Amino acid sequence: MAFILKKPRQATEIAFSIFTTPNYMSLLSKSQKDDQPGIQPAWMKAQDAYPFYIKAPLILIGLCLVVYILALLQDIIVPFAFAGLISVLLNPVYNRLQKWHVNKILAIVLTILAAFLVVAGIMFFLSSQIVQFGEMLPQLEKKTMTLLHELQAWLSSTFGMSTQKQMSVLNEAVNSSRTYVGKTLNTVFGILSFFVLIPLYIFLLLYYKPLILNFIFEVFDEDNSAQVAEILKETKGAVQSYIVGLMIEMSIVAALNSAALLILGVRYAVLLGVIGAILNLIPYIGGVIAIALPVLMSFITKDGFTTPLLIFGAYTLIQFADNNIIVPRVVSSKVSVNALISILIVLLGGTLWGVSGMFLSIPIVAVLKIIFDRVDGLKPWGKLLGDKMPEDAPEEVVDPRETKQRDKPLI
Repeated sequence: MAFILKKPRQATEIAFSIFTTPNYMSLLSKSQKDDQPGIQPAWMKAQDAYPFYIKAPLILIGLCLVVYILALLQDIIVPFAFAGLISVLLNPVYNRLQKWHVNKILAIVLTILAAFLVVAGIMFFLSSQIVQFGEMLPQLEKKTMTLLHELQAWLSSTFGMSTQKQMSVLNEAVNSSRTYVGKTLNTVFGILSFFVLIPLYIFLLLYYKPLILNFIFEVFDEDNSAQVAEILKETKGAVQSYIVGLMIEMSIVAALNSAALLILGVRYAVLLGVIGAILNLIPYIGGVIAIALPVLMSFITKDGFTTPLLIFGAYTLIQFADNNIIVPRVVSSKVSVNALISILIVLLGGTLWGVSGMFLSIPIVAVLKIIFDRVDGLKPWGKLLGDKMPEDAPEEVVDPRETKQRDKPLI
């Protein structure tokens, strides 16, 4: 670092030369046939030309710039990211219409219209419970205030926590939650972006899909054209199956949640079950909130602790079945992201983009893992994101006993 501070102009020239060296720029598109035994490839020589203490700060500066740009352009990037995922989900419908020789623009419009009708149908199905829930808000508010006063009295008598201290903690929690929600709703475009920009992005992504895929294909070296085409095909199929798998998983969890709540006699069972399934897309954190909502509703609408305990037990069983049966069979296990990365990336996504970031973080990381697993130079990063223990790790680094349980999930 001292070298950089003493000679800023020279450091700038070195940084510029690193990123403008042709051999370095062709890092991702290098041909495997250049890797002759005993001869170091030219791109590796260019990479090794500068010491670590020069490259590391440049990488960190680059990452900071990327994060800053992502935060600055949130109003544009977040709707585009949602549109990209939805486009992948709708692509099979669009392809089916194309096989039936439907006009391209008409096929895209029909695809978007079909998605809109599905969402509208779900909302119509839940509309009666949504209306009833809105009518009961005054009663629920009154019961909630009563429970809060009882909780305050219990905390004061049990832990000696004053009412002022409790209100301070509650206000901090409310302000934190408003910050997350505000990053999604209280922006320049706000809700308008989700009703205007996302359909527009979906239409344009499906319309210009050949142009985008051809650009990705041509940006790499011609010597690797066959390999790039194979990676693009595999990645597109894996991403599509992953997104479709998530939707199927969400539907199954919604049905299980709703059935359990109906059996236990919880009000607004279907509404709470669907909300819980949507929150389940946020790993670990979403599951906790999904359990808390019906438990809180049972506290408000019922007396005693029997129903809340039964809800907690039922949701725990559903979460166990989801993690150990549904996800491994419905969602491809090849794109499973480990618990450490999941929690870390969800928190980072929430800090960066609010609630939208929490929902987008795992699909985006899963897509990156799919790409990493199919590019030789990036496979170690794919393994780091995954949940499978290494099978051939050197004994000098990893204890073989720690990898014996590699096929068992964390929970």
